[in-house]
Amino acid sequence: MRSANSIFANVGTSIFEVMSRLAIEHKSVNLGQGFPDGNGPDDVRAFAHKALDDRPNQYPPMMGVPELRQAVAAHNKRFYGIEADWQTEVLVTSGATEALNDCINGLVEPGDEVVLIEPLYDSYLPILKRAGAVPRLVRIAPPKWELPEEQLRAAFSPKTKFILLNTPMNPAAKVFTREELARIAALCREFDCFAVCDEVYEHIIFDGRPHVPLMTLPGMRERTIRMGSAGKTFSLTGWKVGYLTGPRHLIEPVARCHQFVTFTTPPNLQRATAYGLGKDDAYFHDLAAGMQRSRDRLRAGLERIGFGVVDCQGTYFISADFRPLLAKGPLRGFNGDDVELCKKLTVEAGVTAIPVSAFYQSDAPRHFIRFSFCKKDETLDSAIERMEKYFGRV
Repeated sequence: MRSANSIFANVGTSIFEVMSRLAIEHKSVNLGQGFPDGNGPDDVRAFAHKALDDRPNQYPPMMGVPELRQAVAAHNKRFYGIEADWQTEVLVTSGATEALNDCINGLVEPGDEVVLIEPLYDSYLPILKRAGAVPRLVRIAPPKWELPEEQLRAAFSPKTKFILLNTPMNPAAKVFTREELARIAALCREFDCFAVCDEVYEHIIFDGRPHVPLMTLPGMRERTIRMGSAGKTFSLTGWKVGYLTGPRHLIEPVARCHQFVTFTTPPNLQRATAYGLGKDDAYFHDLAAGMQRSRDRLRAGLERIGFGVVDCQGTYFISADFRPLLAKGPLRGFNGDDVELCKKLTVEAGVTAIPVSAFYQSDAPRHFIRFSFCKKDETLDSAIERMEKYFGRV
């Protein structure tokens, strides 16, 4: 028999699937996967229901329904001062992962180099490698997640096609500062390359920090594509509605890829997302404030137990160092890494997390685990109670 494609055939089962299966088997509180407990805003769901009944359900325009493309353009202007032509500079996709795929396959030629900052969202590398790109990795590490200036510069070369930047960053929960973004922008200009910016957590940022799209920095408007997600902005991860904004000369080849991948996205969900993007400022403020309260609730519990909790600036995730717990209690004598600890916690404590090392290619930190806090209070409280009991901190 002939073999399958070597890149995807060798990806293997993801750590998320491994831990989720284990969580189901042991009836664990699963704080590994990043999807909210809730069902999204009532009015946005009601709009989708209505649009299903009173609007056409046949193929919408390949670029997206006009209502959503107009709403995305207005959203860019409203929050970031970005002017975009909704007809030529906005593209709707079936989720942000499809948007990533379309950007990569629409822009990359075999042999092109792409700069990435790890830890990485797990879909980045397989798609890049399948497109024939050469990844150039820049590593940041907990607990400070500092961006190393020399390593960043060394990753760029005349072969660099673009940098793939995720901010707010999953899984690091890091929000890149304007100063860090300025360094990245300067390198993009110097090496005459593009930027593809995964900004799906743009409205889930904490402690008064701003979200600064790389596109807004000098010289970056014509060389940047930015992406957003209804799944994250409206806690409707199953809808799979993503949207891209960028200059026409970059959006056009990405759209050509999109037309041969999904072609389009359910029209009622697009129209409901357009309605959602027009909600008043209070909605977006409350989204971040609610997630921040959940972060603080989980963080307090983890600190009470004795974990070394890492600063969480945005996203759904918080990381914790388990080394402070090794001196006593059930981890006394434990010599395993973060993967083994996540399995141990699932089986023995009934709480599931994700090992941070899973997001690195090599030389990964081995003492940090990641928890998701986009859950109801009772879910977070149950997880903390189980771990307090397990670690003897009732």
